[in-house]
Amino acid sequence: MKNKQVSEPTLRRLPGYLFFLRKIMDQGIVNISAPVIGRNLNCDATQVVKDLSVTGIKGRPRIGYDTYELIHDLEEFLGFNRTNEAFLIGAGNLGTALMAYQEHQSLGLKIVAAFDVDSNKIGKNIGGIYVLDYNRLFHLTGRLDVKIGILTTPNHVAQDVAEDLVNCGIKAIWNFTSATLEIPDNVIVQNTSMSSYAAVLLRRLSDSGQ
Repeated sequence: MKNKQVSEPTLRRLPGYLFFLRKIMDQGIVNISAPVIGRNLNCDATQVVKDLSVTGIKGRPRIGYDTYELIHDLEEFLGFNRTNEAFLIGAGNLGTALMAYQEHQSLGLKIVAAFDVDSNKIGKNIGGIYVLDYNRLFHLTGRLDVKIGILTTPNHVAQDVAEDLVNCGIKAIWNFTSATLEIPDNVIVQNTSMSSYAAVLLRRLSDSGQ
C-alpha cells in the first residue's frame, strides 16, 4: 500500500489523524477505534479506515488500532520523522513569518537558508535562519543537495525564480504565490495561495449570512 498512489484528499486528512492520535497518546490511551476517531474529527468511520489503510496498519476487532504503532506508521508514511531540508526564496512578510515559525520542523521540514535580492534583508538572522544573497542559491543548492524550494516571492517574479530552482536541481516547490508556474512535469508543485484560501473563507462567511 505504501507504494500505491494516494489521493490528495487522503493526504490532507492524514496529518489531522496524526495530531489527534498524539493528543490521546499523551492522555494514556493505548488503543483507539475508527468510530472514535471519526466522532472526534467529524468524519465517517469507513473513511477513517480507508485513509489509515495507506500506512499498512490494520485495526483489530473490538480493540481497534494500537495508538503508538499508528502514530509511528503515519509519521513514517508522511515523512514527518525525517528531516527534509528546504530553501526559502523571498524574505518578505510571509517568508519571514515562515522562517520564524518553528513548528514546521515537527512536520519533517527544515528551512536551512533563505534567499533574497534586497540588500536590507541579506545578512539578517530570523528564527535561526540566515537570509543570503539570491545569487548564492545556485552554488549552495548543489553543494547541500537540497531538493525543496519554498517560494514566497512577489507574483511577478515567481516564474523566473521557479525556473532558477529547477535549473539548480530542486525537485519540489511549495508555492505560496498566486502565480501559475510552468515548469517540467517531473518537478512537484504544491500551491498554497493565500488569496485563494482567503476567497474561500470570505465567500463561505458571506453565504452563511453572518
